[in-house]
Amino acid sequence: MSRAPRSAVLSVLALAAALAVPTAGPPAPARAAVHHTGDEAAVLGEEHARAHVRLRRAAEGTRGYPQARRTASLASLEESQRRTNARFDAARFGRFTQFFPSPDFGVHVALLPTGKVLLFSFERVEADPTKETGPTNTVGRTNAGRAWLWDPAAGTGARAFRNVPPPVVLVPDGTYSPRPAPFFCAGHSYLPNGMVGVFGGNVGGKGGSGARLSFVFDPWTEKWFRNRDMAVGRWYPSVVTGADGRQIIMSGQSERGTGTPTPVVERFPALGHRVPWRPYDIPAGVPAERLRSDAPFRNDYPHLFSLRDGMIYGLGRDADQQWLFDPVADLRSDLPRRPADFRGYGSAVPLPAGFRGPDSVLVLGGDPHDPHTYRLSGGRWTTEEPRAFGRTQDGTLILPDGTLLTVNGALDTRDYGHGPFNPKADLKYRQIEVRDARGRWTLGPAQRLPRGYHSNALVLPDGRMMVTGDELQQIANDPDIEDGMDGSIELYEPAYLHRGARPVLDRVPAGDLRYDTAFQVSSSTAKDVKRAVLLAPTTVTHSVNTSQRHLDLRLTGVRGDRIGLRTPPAAADAPPGHYMLFLLDAKGVPSTAKWVKLGTR
Repeated sequence: MSRAPRSAVLSVLALAAALAVPTAGPPAPARAAVHHTGDEAAVLGEEHARAHVRLRRAAEGTRGYPQARRTASLASLEESQRRTNARFDAARFGRFTQFFPSPDFGVHVALLPTGKVLLFSFERVEADPTKETGPTNTVGRTNAGRAWLWDPAAGTGARAFRNVPPPVVLVPDGTYSPRPAPFFCAGHSYLPNGMVGVFGGNVGGKGGSGARLSFVFDPWTEKWFRNRDMAVGRWYPSVVTGADGRQIIMSGQSERGTGTPTPVVERFPALGHRVPWRPYDIPAGVPAERLRSDAPFRNDYPHLFSLRDGMIYGLGRDADQQWLFDPVADLRSDLPRRPADFRGYGSAVPLPAGFRGPDSVLVLGGDPHDPHTYRLSGGRWTTEEPRAFGRTQDGTLILPDGTLLTVNGALDTRDYGHGPFNPKADLKYRQIEVRDARGRWTLGPAQRLPRGYHSNALVLPDGRMMVTGDELQQIANDPDIEDGMDGSIELYEPAYLHRGARPVLDRVPAGDLRYDTAFQVSSSTAKDVKRAVLLAPTTVTHSVNTSQRHLDLRLTGVRGDRIGLRTPPAAADAPPGHYMLFLLDAKGVPSTAKWVKLGTR
């Protein structure tokens, strides 16, 4: 983790202490702070001046919401978690383990094929959790993005994080002030070479307005690369990777601001440009292209899935906006109306379907008054088993054993049961919920923090689950609001990690694997292996996770420490890219995963 020179740090801390003294009158408006930054930058340098502004705002937030209150809140949550979870057997329900600070809010997260996790969000403009934290309406250089890498292999301390700031851009907001790209509330998915394509962001003002920004993050060089701007601005778009490895981009609020969603559909990279396949195929300056078909979603962040028929399923938040997109013919057709009415930010999951790719989707959450889950399969909707209660802002993950796990959630966008922008939360929203092989849901242990809006989770290669996000709750429970670590991460161990020794996966093929082809892996516990599965990595934001996928692999035989397997039938079953390969025993206990890459150019 990069650090400022010691003298600079000491001077900034001294300034923060001076600014902590209460002053008369209301704090200066955000626009004035922007101008002040420019004056300081001429003397101190841009980054040092930005640090001063952030600390001034932190001091203001500390007066309005003092550190003692944050410390007491976190201690209370820790104690209620301990009491609640004492009654849950880890072998049946799993357990939450570590809780530690993070330098980012984790509004967006992506598991990379290096095993590291990319987190990105925004520079906060407020440290009082009863106010809006992010620079949604901010115009100027403080409307900026930030990004970090967490390396789980390096532990949980500050040294396990590395700053990977986005490129500096000029935003068409009237000021054209250079700043790290404000790409928060963008859409993203993976390219076949493991890079993350990120599209859209916030120009600022107008309740948030769409940016045309287009980037990739390269996990191999750990750098960002900018591509040509999209045809339209997008604020809260969705992105999904199709069977050909290209990304389809839909929806998002336009440059005109909130309330003006764009119907334009784009594809990246444009036809005529190669799909990035190898680690050194870095898209830079590559265009997207506009498709003929449109996607007139009335509300942002629709759920998009590429299923095994090769079609893109666009499941809108409005019940009557459920569409099927053919990315080859460039056509849109109607799907049946969903039984439930409008859904806010809730999760949706492509259900595991054995040796083939998914052919159905389970929609859940998004309505705090409706606990039911809804399945789209074969062109028709059915109402499935309900969860214990309705919740919004939830995340549902597919675990290596094929079970589903819901984490996070709230009553409404910033309401955890006691009114908006109130950090107090009903305990139930902190409890996980697990769906077994029969489709039945069971409540489990509670996480430390309630996490609703902007909360996220993903499965790590070692089988644990990482939980983060929700800047309101993170700053309301920050053990030190002035230390620059204003986010937090919690780790959860699913029940399968408490059922005895794990199988071992020693070696997997290093090259690209063709579809419908035999290959071998080695395992010192080969005789105990009963199942092999592929689990796609997760990149998620706002409860929208278009990338996750779970497939079983056919076992073709075991000879000594060699296990014969067969890849999925076709790219529509599993779009080209990197997958985690897990071996499981008869009790469903998984090995630590190793990465394999599906598809050849």
